[in-house]
Amino acid sequence: MKREFGTLDGGTPIHAYTLRSEAGLSAEILDYGGILRSLRYPGRGGSTELVLGLPTLADYRRDPSYLGIIAGRFANRIAAGRYTLDGASQQLSVNEGPNHLHGGQLGLGRRVWTVLDDASDGARSMLRLAYRSPAGEEGYPGNVDITATFTLDGSRLTLQLDAQTDAPTPINLTYHPYFNLGGDGHVPAAEQRLEVPADRYLPVDAALLPSGEVASVAGTPFDFRRERPIAHPLDDARLVASRGYDHCLVLADDATYSARIVSPRSGIGMTVRSNKPAIQVYEGQGLDAQHPELGRGVCLEPQDYPDAPNHPQFPSAILRPGYAYRHTIELTFAAAAG
Repeated sequence: MKREFGTLDGGTPIHAYTLRSEAGLSAEILDYGGILRSLRYPGRGGSTELVLGLPTLADYRRDPSYLGIIAGRFANRIAAGRYTLDGASQQLSVNEGPNHLHGGQLGLGRRVWTVLDDASDGARSMLRLAYRSPAGEEGYPGNVDITATFTLDGSRLTLQLDAQTDAPTPINLTYHPYFNLGGDGHVPAAEQRLEVPADRYLPVDAALLPSGEVASVAGTPFDFRRERPIAHPLDDARLVASRGYDHCLVLADDATYSARIVSPRSGIGMTVRSNKPAIQVYEGQGLDAQHPELGRGVCLEPQDYPDAPNHPQFPSAILRPGYAYRHTIELTFAAAAG
């Protein structure tokens, strides 16, 4: 189902597309930023809203918290927006103090995407969006063609992100919904129980940039190898600068999923799977000032390492001509009985 969601200043209409499955899972996705505005699944109290969303296009256009967007070209942070590629210094736009975050001033999350396909056979729904990021956009080299394919099938939402380039460029695409599986953003997001099969994490400085170290999670607040509430020790020095979790966890080599989260309130659980080596866990603490009316949600962002172009010891996040980038994110839902 398609409906008009609003109009940009130049008259371009923005639409919301609703995908549904026979299992009761539904998603509303905008062709502006690929935003996941709504995601619902049956819980103890009936159909339950699982993500935080905003009511109007104008709200999303001035949103500073990246609610529900496709993040990129490079999700997360690049220090000073600067890096060296093949011996040449490159300068990107900066939008978080002196640093580059989630693709820059507009990134991919404030662009109009083209709808390539919108189909449903009753049991399975699909939406395919495309965007060409031209050379020089936000300072990035190369023209990059990106497609985002959303598929709803049973109790699973899959987002497949594909990209190709005509010049070497950093690429790190992810999705940025805020999850509160309790069905109400004012239900404490930290009461959700989280499990992440990550045996390492990336320590960060006061600007939340990785130091370059890859440290063990053992004995730290970043050890989620056993399911536990997200709530953390408020006085831990490693969480003071970020005022909570905003850290990249590195998955164990034998991990078969990226994260699992469950709400004791609704009984709904979600398993995240991805083909990327890490996941950013963001507690949503910025929402307290940015959107106090929304409450809180938790972002679980599968991705490559942040600031990877500036750390040669990290896995490379450079896409080159002739190669294809693909990131597949699967969100699978289940509801507890009773």
